[in-house]
Amino acid sequence: MASETAILVGQKPVANYVLAAVTQFTLGSKRVTLKARGRAISKAVDAAEVVRRFMGEKVDIASVKITSEKVGEPGKERIVSAIEIILERKD
Repeated sequence: MASETAILVGQKPVANYVLAAVTQFTLGSKRVTLKARGRAISKAVDAAEVVRRFMGEKVDIASVKITSEKVGEPGKERIVSAIEIILERKD
């Protein structure tokens, strides 16, 4: 069983990411990281909050990392915001 899992948040509905995170915790993961860039950041935050409420006292937001990344081809690069939300299971 994996003790740490990363979920990449994109264009799917928030419920899909919530289900993925809850499933990982049910399978025995100690930490689940929600990663998102650009417009998907708000979905990652929503998913983290729903998971935290759904799991109750069992799960906490351990840390949040905010960064920016360069994406695109050389000469057409742009900077995109990114977030990593680490959810941790309490024992």
